[in-house]
Amino acid sequence: MSVQIVLGSKSDMKVAEKAVAVLKELGIPYKLSVASAHRTPELVEKLVSEADAEIFIAIAGLSAALPGVIASRTIKPVIGVPVSGTLNLDAILSVVQMPPGIPVAGVGLDRGENAAILAAQMLALKDPKVGDALRAYRQRLRDKVVQDSKEVEM
Repeated sequence: MSVQIVLGSKSDMKVAEKAVAVLKELGIPYKLSVASAHRTPELVEKLVSEADAEIFIAIAGLSAALPGVIASRTIKPVIGVPVSGTLNLDAILSVVQMPPGIPVAGVGLDRGENAAILAAQMLALKDPKVGDALRAYRQRLRDKVVQDSKEVEM
């Protein structure tokens, strides 16, 4: 079980690092690539056709066409992560406004970590170890909130 992360540009790496950190923490193998839907469509096609991953995370800004292009080339789940910039709304809408029959799951602007968590939830349907890792991850999130509350209480 693995995840293929595709960035539309190397400048999207800060968002990808959030996804990578969560996948590493959960013990989920991943591959990371850069391929542009518009500048290197043949590379996108090759990545999708040759990927042994079960889920794609596509990270892109501006027109954010990458998630949709990947989804048009596979029946595997695609999670789109819009990247903030000068055209935030355009990037968000490009991820969520897909035509019928070619869905892309969308997470919030720059939320690479949520894309990784969603991918893990999908993988947990078949792999109980991933489910256990997710439950432990959520417990750590709860513990941090409880600790933060103790630190700010007066």
